[in-house]
Amino acid sequence: MDFLELAKKRCSTRCYTNRAVEQEKLAQILEAARVAPTGKNAQAFKLLVLQKPDSLQKLKEAANFYDAPLAILICADVENTWHRSFDGKVISDIDVSIVSTHMILEATQLGLASLWICRFKPDVVREAFAIPEGYEPVNLTVFGYPDEPLKSDARHNADRKPLAELIVNESF
Repeated sequence: MDFLELAKKRCSTRCYTNRAVEQEKLAQILEAARVAPTGKNAQAFKLLVLQKPDSLQKLKEAANFYDAPLAILICADVENTWHRSFDGKVISDIDVSIVSTHMILEATQLGLASLWICRFKPDVVREAFAIPEGYEPVNLTVFGYPDEPLKSDARHNADRKPLAELIVNESF
């Protein structure tokens, strides 16, 4: 499938079967994260992989992850993230977003569903999973086999703004 087909196929899923994600598929998702571009190629993040029942139970205290069988919490290494020299902008959220996007698109390619979750309690995950100082839990992404029909690719025609509303040529 070409890239636009893949991008249009991906949708947020909030209902999963209890079928575990196979280790070879997990390995491919993690490889997609590893090859994601980051500022100055610093790769200033850690991927906290959660799939054991006790870990997922602890995660329930911090977030609704819709009982997906696999969760990956991406933590930015804030001390080693690239900063833009002109204004000091820290790009850790951008790096994590790129990494997350690579993972969810790879998961889609593999026939898995996913959900990008930013609504979680960072203090709870920090304590529950012993996240060290210097790392910021930024994004929780969950994966699994969908237990509901996936949304139609045609939804983009109704749910997205027309391209003409998003483009500004040359100057505002």
